[in-house]
Amino acid sequence: MSKDESAGGTSRRDFMKCMAWAGTGLVWTLAGGVLSSKALAGLQAAANAPRTGSGGRGGGFRFVQISDTHIGFEKDPNKDPVATLQESIARIRALSPAPDFLIHTGDLTHAQKAGGFDTVAQLLGGVASGGTFFVPGEHDVFGDGGKEYLARFGKGTQGDGWRSFDHQGVHFIGLVNVLQFKSGGMGMLGPEQLEWLEKDLKELSSSTPVVVYTHIPLWAVYPAWGWTTADAQQALGFLNRFGSVTVLNGHIHQVLQKVEGHMTFHTAMSTAFPQPAPGQGPGPGPLKVPTEEVRRFLGLRSVTYTAGSEPLAIVDSTLG
Repeated sequence: MSKDESAGGTSRRDFMKCMAWAGTGLVWTLAGGVLSSKALAGLQAAANAPRTGSGGRGGGFRFVQISDTHIGFEKDPNKDPVATLQESIARIRALSPAPDFLIHTGDLTHAQKAGGFDTVAQLLGGVASGGTFFVPGEHDVFGDGGKEYLARFGKGTQGDGWRSFDHQGVHFIGLVNVLQFKSGGMGMLGPEQLEWLEKDLKELSSSTPVVVYTHIPLWAVYPAWGWTTADAQQALGFLNRFGSVTVLNGHIHQVLQKVEGHMTFHTAMSTAFPQPAPGQGPGPGPLKVPTEEVRRFLGLRSVTYTAGSEPLAIVDSTLG
């Protein structure tokens, strides 16, 4: 294997295996604390199938992850990210059963463009009955260190915007790793947040399914481009005792998957524009594709949990 194939922790061969997921629609389902995926073509059949476990059909739920909406971006290959976000929302509204809530894994806006947060709040309001849980991306905090983001989307969070909540037996944790981000640099959680995370997890049983969501990956996707979090290993050490941990992130605008023991890591597509495969080009940034083809690279993720039945089913679906 050549040096450029192996640098940074994700080889070109591994990347191509991961990208096999991106060309097909996949829906995530969480059942019995483990994540699994189904082809998008089978999504409606899976949604209509009987659900076992405590409470029968009520023993499970669905949520949707969207990421990197970049409202305010005005360049090729997508000069209208509002339109592609609206298309994503239409897909979400068409899901049956409807998702309980949404998770947005950051870069709501593009460099905090004026009015961007207003647009996101307006478009996502009322899409899911349980609302939307956010973490910021670096584009949401560039201008003011996250003050506007926290004022708009920080209700119920702690510190610089991290939070946890429980839903039908699953523990969700939103982490913030962009406040010390510099162009080309890595993400960073910081000691205060790590201390909070350790305490947050301490009282949980090791059998509790845990879903972590953040913007920059917690695994070494491609450190040469900053596609990792410098102090992630400490956070993952706190999570190591749990039997099922699912980590969702945005930032790299493409679907990749990694499994380490009981932990699964999943990167997400953007609703705005794609980025190049790790190491394939001079660096990260909008990938130049024909405008008429851009929707094949954009999409969202649906995650379904069925208690005591089968694993989390995760489905990534494109807009094109």
